[in-house]
Amino acid sequence: MFDKILIANRGEIACRVIKTARKMGIKTVAIYSDADKQALHVQMADEAIHIGPPPANQSYIVIDKVMEAIKQTGAQAVHPGYGFLSENSKFAEALADAGVAFVGPPVGAIESMGDKITSKKIAQEADVSTVPGYMGLIEDADEAVKISNEIGYPVMIKASAGGGGKGMRIAWNDEEAREGFQSSKNEAANSFGDDRIFIEKFVTQPRHIEIQVLCDSHGNGIYLGERECSIQRRNQKVVEEAPSPFLDEETRRAMGEQAVSLAKAVGYASAGTVEFIVDGEKNFYFLEMNTRLQVEHPVTELITGVDLVEQMIHVAAGKELGITQEDVKLTGWAIENRLYAEDPYRNFLPSIGRLTRYRPPAETAAYTPGVAPGDAGDVVIRNDTGVYEGGEISMFYDPMIAKLCTWAPSREAAIEAMRTALDSFEVEGIGHNLPFLSAVMDHPKFVSGDMTTAFIAEEYPDGFEGVELPEADLKRIAASCAAMHRVAEIRRTQVSGRMDNHERKVGTDWVVTLQGQTYPVSIDADPGGSTVRFDDGNTIRVTSDWTPGDQLAVVAAGGDPLVMKVGKITHGFTIRSRGAELKVHVRTPRQAELSQLMPEKLPPDTSKLLLCPMPGLIVSVNVEVGDEVQEGQALCSVEAMKMENILRAEKKGVVTKINATAGDSLAVDDVIMEFE
Repeated sequence: MFDKILIANRGEIACRVIKTARKMGIKTVAIYSDADKQALHVQMADEAIHIGPPPANQSYIVIDKVMEAIKQTGAQAVHPGYGFLSENSKFAEALADAGVAFVGPPVGAIESMGDKITSKKIAQEADVSTVPGYMGLIEDADEAVKISNEIGYPVMIKASAGGGGKGMRIAWNDEEAREGFQSSKNEAANSFGDDRIFIEKFVTQPRHIEIQVLCDSHGNGIYLGERECSIQRRNQKVVEEAPSPFLDEETRRAMGEQAVSLAKAVGYASAGTVEFIVDGEKNFYFLEMNTRLQVEHPVTELITGVDLVEQMIHVAAGKELGITQEDVKLTGWAIENRLYAEDPYRNFLPSIGRLTRYRPPAETAAYTPGVAPGDAGDVVIRNDTGVYEGGEISMFYDPMIAKLCTWAPSREAAIEAMRTALDSFEVEGIGHNLPFLSAVMDHPKFVSGDMTTAFIAEEYPDGFEGVELPEADLKRIAASCAAMHRVAEIRRTQVSGRMDNHERKVGTDWVVTLQGQTYPVSIDADPGGSTVRFDDGNTIRVTSDWTPGDQLAVVAAGGDPLVMKVGKITHGFTIRSRGAELKVHVRTPRQAELSQLMPEKLPPDTSKLLLCPMPGLIVSVNVEVGDEVQEGQALCSVEAMKMENILRAEKKGVVTKINATAGDSLAVDDVIMEFE
């Protein structure tokens, strides 16, 4: 077995590999760029080597720099994580030439399966059902349009060397095909150093279901069930679960056996994933094979009790699999939510900055891969992360900062555990998608398991605008906030020292306003809690150990648990619970009466400005001063966190001023251009 492993990656996956290596008694080496000098993976590793400037193409994916780090530290093996060099055959060859083990598949398998065009051809030759498409190289946008018409719209334009949603566009007409081709090439070149593009038919109403395979170099191969990955945004997975609520055992077995056969056909040895598109009739089509560890691997580990990183290391050391197909048992249900540094209220655009507060829900003992979930109780919480409170979220890398997972004996219980865990997750200082994830967990289509890859586009066509809670939930929050406000007022009078009998100073009648609703309430407090009475005569009993200043409130309201993220505002609180972000005002009746007389503050008029929606780099400006632009016309492109975003005109107008040029770095709401 190896004594020392270098991890050619960063963030949460580097931390994840370090945990297993530590469990196995193997020392670890981290590599880091200037931007990651204080990163968590650097702190966790036994050694750390600096490899260059922040951009990945000047540090993490420069093979010579990684090889030099290996030479300096004497690492015997390299785990590439995912992304970066994980599916780069030249890197695997360089390691082989240096006598260093690659914790991944053989070079031939990477070349065969890692390239989407080649893998499609191999799958077709192996009689694997594939999606119709054009597998040859496409030279320019005109050819892309011609091929798209031959296949028939809609089509998927994809980077051959792509992954993680990078270099991928859906086109429904010639204009989108032409534009998507160029954007995909740009993203592919920047992210992978390979701008080859191919086009295939986009299957409508699909489900994205993938099979986890595990093979050794002795001819043994198994599959460890499937993962449902249909909740996607911009082709990037957001929510994953295992098993799929859609598959039956017969389809699962057929997909699993086909996946293993394909892996064996290319001499695969390591953990890998075969992705399929599955239609409503359970017909499945090979999509691609990822010759690496997947982001969503924790849900497979939770339902099988198999540590995939440990198995990869064993295989890389030349050992045979210690698991047979008969040993694989799927137990319970696991769900993963990806926490992204992005603003769901700004169409999920990236957010960067300092994590002024980062408090994940407490993990359970079974968070360690390899521990059977059932051994740790009825619910398991696991959070794979690469950040910490006070750390910086950089514009140079992927916006995912954590993967929150829950396991329970049933899907219903796993979803409920996830709801509570999301409400308990404290993040401040950056935009984040926690409210959106909570909304998905409560959405009827997700709860029923009736979803496709079009779920987000169909259910949130105008973007995410927050959650409107039903009245029953509003009343529970209103009652809880009223009781909390009373406690805060008692504390305030105690601190002021204005009178000894402070109880008389704090009234019992209050008016609570939230989500456009107003609830006059009265509070009957006792040592055990508060009984909050509404003007319709209904009461809610509230008990909690919350004290003023606590930013997380765990409350029993009406006998049911309620978890709220709490912030203080004048006469009340900001509350995040079950996807809703609320301003809850708790006022005396007289204060409530006077508040109705206050004028409403209007937002500034920005209709004649193009504002930068995210921190990023201007890639190109497509118009000049004096140009008349039409609604929907591309104005400029902004790149952030490895994604290129095209900003378009919202209405017809004339450009009067341009404040930015290609290469400029901009902050959120910086004015890019102005219109007449």
